[in-house]
Amino acid sequence: MEQVTERTIDIDKILSDKMGTKAKFVPKPLVGWLKHIIHQDEVNSYLWDSRHLSGTEWLEECVRYLDMTLQIEGMENLPSKEDGKLYTFVSNHPLGGADGVALGAIIGRHYDGRFRYLVNDLLMNLPGLAPVCIPINKTGSQSRNFPAMVEEGFRSNNHILMFPAGICSRRRGKQIEDVEWKKTFITKSVEYQRDVVPIHFEGKNSDFFYRLANFSDRYVKKINIAMLFLVDEMYKNVHKTFKVTIGQPIPWQTFDRSRSAKEWAQEVKSRVYKL
Repeated sequence: MEQVTERTIDIDKILSDKMGTKAKFVPKPLVGWLKHIIHQDEVNSYLWDSRHLSGTEWLEECVRYLDMTLQIEGMENLPSKEDGKLYTFVSNHPLGGADGVALGAIIGRHYDGRFRYLVNDLLMNLPGLAPVCIPINKTGSQSRNFPAMVEEGFRSNNHILMFPAGICSRRRGKQIEDVEWKKTFITKSVEYQRDVVPIHFEGKNSDFFYRLANFSDRYVKKINIAMLFLVDEMYKNVHKTFKVTIGQPIPWQTFDRSRSAKEWAQEVKSRVYKL
């Protein structure tokens, strides 16, 4: 049996890169806990086993690895890949990981891999995912380049898949729902004359995750602590069935001056939750 010879996800290296010589002062139990919560060994084993795959094939393998069953409604609403048009696909983001993988597999298969994610640049650490990503890091050194990266995506000859909330859904009371959607997908879809295809993904994370996310959003703010637990949440969601509903494309001309781009973004969000 071939042994894993390279660690793609390496907490020790990340701490060393971020903290330099101070990394040695991080308590070993804390380092061990971090490795456990991000499932370092399991993730690296999967990445090694799937190292020959990339793009859509890697995403489909990931769906199999997580044993996700996808019940898709509205496949007929996916525009033909032969119509010569480019589209913006937008979805709610209930899981923060597995939902992105699943939708990428669906869109990638339908359009022969001609799509790109606008995603957090942390995901660029996944070699199989990197070819279909336009990385976005709003909090780090890339923040000044954010508009240029979005521009690059919409100017390309690829369909765009976005999660306009930017972060995964939160629970407010008993309701699990995205935070306010950003308007970028509206302004850029109009500018580049891309119709918008709304998608609803049905799923949820653990009660623990939502409590932590609400605490982080309220008291920490600068650091999205909940994000650290998204891999653990992904493993909690293995072997599950998820319903994906694809709505009819919304012509870009719909987004006229009768409302602001911000208001149109919330209107599309509302339509997604009615699917």
